[in-house]
Amino acid sequence: MKIMNILLATVLSATGIKASAQDFKEMTYTPQATTFKLFAPSTAKSVVVRIYNDGEGGKPVKKVKMKLTAKDTWQAVVKGNLMHLFYTFDISGDNRHPKETPGIFAKAVGINGRRAAIINMAGTNPSGWAFDKKPQLKSPADLIIYELHLRDFSVDKSSGIKRTGKFLSLIEPEAIAHLKTLGVNAVHLQPSFDFASVDEANENAQYNWGYDPLNYNVPEGSYSTYPYNPAVRIKEFKEMVQELHRNGIRVIMDVVYNHTYNIEGSSFQLTYPDYFFRKNDKGEYSNGSGCGNETASEQPMMRKFIIESMKYWAKEYHVDGFRVDLMGVHDIETMNMANEALKAIDPTIFVYGEGWSAGTCALPATQLAMKANMKQLPGIAAFGDELRDALRGPISSDAEGAFLIGKEGDEESIKFGIAGAISHPQIDYSKVNYSKSPWADEPTQMIAYVSCHDDMCLVDRLKTELPNISDDELIRLDLLAQTAVFTSQGIPFMLAGEEMLRTKQGVHNSFNSPDRINRIDWSNKQKYPKAFAYYCRLINMRKNHPAFRLGSAELVRKHLEFLPTKPCLVGFILKDNAGGDKWKDITVVLNSSKEAQTVNIPEGEYTIVACDGEISEDGLGTMQGGEITVNPQSALILHR
Repeated sequence: MKIMNILLATVLSATGIKASAQDFKEMTYTPQATTFKLFAPSTAKSVVVRIYNDGEGGKPVKKVKMKLTAKDTWQAVVKGNLMHLFYTFDISGDNRHPKETPGIFAKAVGINGRRAAIINMAGTNPSGWAFDKKPQLKSPADLIIYELHLRDFSVDKSSGIKRTGKFLSLIEPEAIAHLKTLGVNAVHLQPSFDFASVDEANENAQYNWGYDPLNYNVPEGSYSTYPYNPAVRIKEFKEMVQELHRNGIRVIMDVVYNHTYNIEGSSFQLTYPDYFFRKNDKGEYSNGSGCGNETASEQPMMRKFIIESMKYWAKEYHVDGFRVDLMGVHDIETMNMANEALKAIDPTIFVYGEGWSAGTCALPATQLAMKANMKQLPGIAAFGDELRDALRGPISSDAEGAFLIGKEGDEESIKFGIAGAISHPQIDYSKVNYSKSPWADEPTQMIAYVSCHDDMCLVDRLKTELPNISDDELIRLDLLAQTAVFTSQGIPFMLAGEEMLRTKQGVHNSFNSPDRINRIDWSNKQKYPKAFAYYCRLINMRKNHPAFRLGSAELVRKHLEFLPTKPCLVGFILKDNAGGDKWKDITVVLNSSKEAQTVNIPEGEYTIVACDGEISEDGLGTMQGGEITVNPQSALILHR
């Protein structure tokens, strides 16, 4: 940590910004007086802090002018006990039309996040919080990540969950039992920080995924049972983390530092205009996020903000990992510094993100945390869209299929994903869909997946590509896709509800669609029991067999041997007790053809553990090696 702090101090001092820890405490409370500090332009005509009794409405009970104490640093000391009061900053100098902000480092806020709150953070800790114990994680390769939106997961009556759409929904018995039965060990929460698009006073009036940041360091109020009290959302978030930890499940936060809800209303712009946002050569705001703006992670204070924010969630809320939205908008140096700072807190904290942007950024691509630059980002992972699109088809066209619908030509891309995006002598990179060379040094740098919240979920994609698909064929292809994901050497990731054959009624981008589109229908567990059982057993098999999660490029190259590919057929062997596995040789064959296909494997007697949509580690029967037959649209897994 000392090295990290020295490095940050060096970077910031070079730009004239003091790097003391105090710079990041916009509010320091004591019963006798509260000190307010703000990073704002030295040229500001007037900087004012306003004190309020409530989180909304009413006039300020006190206005205090802040004084410039150092370059771009303003300070005010307000005497008296301000506990449970609220405050805002204003640098507009316009008393008639103030532009108030809770500041960029607010840790507690009132309803809808317009005013920061002064509370006793220690009082938000649930009973036993000091003894909260994170689930063991020997390697990132052991992670099985389950992405969920709190409202989607719990809002349907079929879930049996009472506190729908709340942090506490995840600690109800029905939720915990489902997650444990499924076997996932990490829940990836879609944005749970304070976002702007949902009215916390009436959260049922609208829906949003939450990729529209307002206050980055505060839990979202609509997910709390009482958003008017600033302490409630904080305590309930911690209660959620604590209960998931008790049940062996880690918590990963989806963080969106790459853009703000808008420019003019963001706390960044309201405290230091144009400092935190990039502009292009024409002087226009750059839009690499596709949301109207992009933040400037290379700016010293923005860089420090990102690092300190992630550290804060790790320390205060015991968060176990971070999924970085549009990581390709951020610069490489910032991402590496953040990862190092988090590892100093807890070496098992895992960081991954989208290795792309949504548009052209103002920084050169060579400086950004793009997928192509992952070898410069050790210990950080990116989503492997090569495997995703090789299985289900290109993201550019919902109706265009690939391997799953029996279209040949994507076999090398699937092999690329199976190996974890690393260098492997049996992969022809010239035939890989997006990456013509390996971009990961280790397989734990690749997230293996076939669908996430973005774009169509897997069921809808298959129905769009094959409009007349039967339920039987739909299930076969769904399970075939997930078998590829969960037997790959990357870190497996799945969208909540896929295990129940979730549908979003064909909506491509459901970010603000109503509950009837986004809800998960839990009755599908009973409607499609074999599909749910297959997911559970597939996940359990991965957990029980280290051959599927070697975690090392060297071990993958040593033990992973691909079988000769055929159109719509990919097979591989994990040989010689890979990773210390009790199974000597494991053979996995994926056949997406509508016809049975043959493949040659080494001679010997094999135990069948997966065939025709069923899995049993105890065995479904035996067969002899040599030329074997793989049934249509199915995965065959054998061992000897």
